Amino acid sequence: SLLAVDAAYIYFNKLPVPESIDALLASDNESKVAFGGAIALGGVASILVVNKMFGTDPIGRTWDMFMKFLKQEKSRNIKVDEWIDKYNDLHDDKKDGVDGRNSAYTTLVNSYYELATLFYEWGWGQSFHFAYQLKGESFKEAIARHEYFLAGRLGVSEGDKIIDVGCGIGGPMRNIARFTRANVTGVTLNEYQVLRGNELNRAAGLESTARSVQADFMKLPFDANTFDGAYAIEATCHAPRRQDVYGEIYRVLKPGQVFATYEWCLTPKYDANNAEHRLIKKKIEEGDGLPDMATQQECVDALTDVGFEMVEARDMALDNIFGGDPWWLPLHPSPNPFTFRFQMHPVGKFLVKNILWVLEGIWLVPSGTYKVEEMLQQGGWGCERGGYHGIFTPMWLMVARKPLN
Repeated sequence: SLLAVDAAYIYFNKLPVPESIDALLASDNESKVAFGGAIALGGVASILVVNKMFGTDPIGRTWDMFMKFLKQEKSRNIKVDEWIDKYNDLHDDKKDGVDGRNSAYTTLVNSYYELATLFYEWGWGQSFHFAYQLKGESFKEAIARHEYFLAGRLGVSEGDKIIDVGCGIGGPMRNIARFTRANVTGVTLNEYQVLRGNELNRAAGLESTARSVQADFMKLPFDANTFDGAYAIEATCHAPRRQDVYGEIYRVLKPGQVFATYEWCLTPKYDANNAEHRLIKKKIEEGDGLPDMATQQECVDALTDVGFEMVEARDMALDNIFGGDPWWLPLHPSPNPFTFRFQMHPVGKFLVKNILWVLEGIWLVPSGTYKVEEMLQQGGWGCERGGYHGIFTPMWLMVARKPLN
């Protein structure tokens, strides 16, 4: 209404429209107030329209993320610019290589999630994983269905104890705690994710049935035969050696109970002699905090090596999605500036990088923020290209049982 009044005032008083900012600054006070007010009100109106159209307050959430990032740097005593440079050094094969990343995997993974978690929650939600979308299904509904499907393979009942191996900030843990009525304990290496996860557990009223604890999933701090079920969603890919993490899951799981997981894997279509395939693999590793990628068969072999009996193993990315959208579509570039996919478009990449660079210059975000975003975009490009070409899957389903004896 104020914008309409201002426009009417300009029209009826026949105020000349300035041709540039310099012309506006050189105009009389009446024109400065009228046109300056129109610009300001137009900006406010644009924010309101965007928030109304997309219903999730994207601008408010973005501002909130930047403020949290600033507080995180101070309260957790991290230097974003220094940490992202160290992280990138770990992925420089001329400096460290695969062996270096494997030996320093705790540093690699902790640094990655300290830097990336806020961006993940802002752009993706509380569940840090992929899912294909069936026709008519929203992204949020697809994510929940993907989690419920995995939880359904565990065969647990109300009050049973489940472990979420690599829980992030606990989106799947909360959904599965509500779905199964079981008690879910999530483990993550990163302290910030533990704090944030338990904060969200309390906010959801689930603090009695869902809790996050800080732990290395290669050295779980639980007694043998503790849990009635175990699951991992796109998390154990961070382990330098799958046998080590699967062996720990085997140890804490009760005899006869089930472990179900979605693994990140190279598919049989991956060709190590293909330069494009190697680049895609490298970008996934760089952008997602991975020491090295495993094949589907390597993951199956690792489960059986530690004693599990395989129940099922298949690539859910090959499921019939009945005219829906593949899992990689949210990462596919789009020229539409009002979609998440725009940041993957060359124009979007340019704008995001330079906007963050400017915000760093005026101290609204920590120095190095644009480097973090650039690293995540590389990972997004690798995942999208890997999915598009069918050489990578984030949903290699494995269901395995610990023998009764």
